[in-house]
Amino acid sequence: MSDEIVFYHNPRSRAQMVHWMLEELGGVPYRTVIIDMEKQEHKTPEFLAINPMGKLPTLVHDGTVITETAAIITYLADTFPQAGLAPLPGDPRRGTYLRWLFFGAGCFEPALIDTMFKRPPVERKGALGYGSYEETINALKKMLVPGPYILGEQFSAADVYVGAQLSWGAKFGAPGLDEPIFKNYLERITSRLAYKITSGG
Repeated sequence: MSDEIVFYHNPRSRAQMVHWMLEELGGVPYRTVIIDMEKQEHKTPEFLAINPMGKLPTLVHDGTVITETAAIITYLADTFPQAGLAPLPGDPRRGTYLRWLFFGAGCFEPALIDTMFKRPPVERKGALGYGSYEETINALKKMLVPGPYILGEQFSAADVYVGAQLSWGAKFGAPGLDEPIFKNYLERITSRLAYKITSGG
């Protein structure tokens, strides 16, 4: 069984977040397999045997398949603790780290997508896991007030995931993300070498 990291990637997908995370690990080797989605390579029997959803990103490490962006980022941070991208179990900051990383997955991303695609509001706002877009934005603002990162002075995998979502939203003009607190945060995280390497910046 190989302990090689195989990263199934397409730059025009959520896999870009995992690419950034892989570079933040600081020299951990990985092999990239580019999947051409226009050619439907993500729907081939070979790829569906790895990920039945036919989605990117997908990671294979040490014989294990990991899918879902937040899960992959969490897995990489925990598997390579030498990178210092996640508080270890027992660290009092661990709960805060997990809270905001999965807030990105469970609340901010669906709120952002619903807003950007102008999906009609539901009759019962409480039926949505995120409540409202405005509530998610206000929660993120409060999270960033201490700064400079989600865990204060420590940059973490939560900044990779939530930061990438904020960067995407700001790039496409999502409401509220032009406020100084978001602009300043995005300037900090997008100035990192790993971000520049993977974004072509």
